[in-house]
Amino acid sequence: MAMPPYSLLARNNPHQERVLVIYTGGTIGMQPHANGLAPGGDFATRMVTALSQLPIAQQHALPPYEVISYTTLIDSSAATPLTWQQLANDISDQLTAYTGFVIIHGTDTLSWTAASLAYQLQGLDRPVVVTGSMLPLETPGSDAVGNLHGALQFAAKPALQEVAIYFAGQLLRGTRAIKQHSEAVSAFASPNYPLLGERVGDDFVYYPSRGLGLQQRGAPRFELPDYRLVNQGEVVRIVLWPGISAWQLETWLSDSRVKGALLQLWGAGNVPDDLSLLNVLAKASGEGKLLAAISQCPQGSVQLGAYAAGHGLSDAGILAGDDMTPEAAFTKLAHLLAQPLSLEDQRQRFLTPLVGER
Repeated sequence: MAMPPYSLLARNNPHQERVLVIYTGGTIGMQPHANGLAPGGDFATRMVTALSQLPIAQQHALPPYEVISYTTLIDSSAATPLTWQQLANDISDQLTAYTGFVIIHGTDTLSWTAASLAYQLQGLDRPVVVTGSMLPLETPGSDAVGNLHGALQFAAKPALQEVAIYFAGQLLRGTRAIKQHSEAVSAFASPNYPLLGERVGDDFVYYPSRGLGLQQRGAPRFELPDYRLVNQGEVVRIVLWPGISAWQLETWLSDSRVKGALLQLWGAGNVPDDLSLLNVLAKASGEGKLLAAISQCPQGSVQLGAYAAGHGLSDAGILAGDDMTPEAAFTKLAHLLAQPLSLEDQRQRFLTPLVGER
């Protein structure tokens, strides 16, 4: 990380509590280059300039903040579990110095990063708000200024004590969000959980009854395992398709490097009527691999065995992911597999709600 330059707001309020903004790259900070848009630097100055476009009253209502930029800025499609780990470690290192955090991130994998941070920062006692934009900061009509404004406002609310996403006027739980649109400014949704907060006129309203603050009182109990253990494809994601065969599934799961897999099934948890498929799953589970299943449908949950087409999955050792998003289920598998836990503990913790993900 680079050293944090004081923003103009922080300099003008040196004794006030501050929010730390961590800039990782993404569309919000991109600028034109020879080969197209690419992450641009000097984000702290550019952010001050952008926020100066807000009405004076809104500028004065912003919390003091500081900005740090990662030395290597990335398009979020290049993010890996090590990216998630670096962010969690940096927040942990800076925790006592700031009352809240804003993570500036590309939208492609923003919800994946948010979900992973939630598991690593379990017991969080202050806000971590992840945001970005669909258009670069300096583009006329960009959504960037509005998203930065809202993220800063919610990052200054002490009642918010979890990892959340702020986008297009909505505050979403990090482990409940998905990117649902590749172009619209309202790119993110929370299909199976209500909003944590939202912008109403000029106000930013948080709904504490929906948050984790009341459920996770006490000092942070962060889990910061070594994500190098899951950074080389050790966890796979397999989305079923019509005609999938046992040999194809076995190609994935028989590889000794694979430690876990997320299966996305049809409907409420259905698979083809093919005993050889179940045998492949049972064999992998019996070898100690952590296998979980969710639905391909963005809304609703899996109920393994509710239909005959899903009968036998539980007996094969498949864990039901209920209504979890792909991001929340995958990053939870990775988080558990990065820790020195027994298979039984891993299985039990996957089935246990840790940060409101299910």
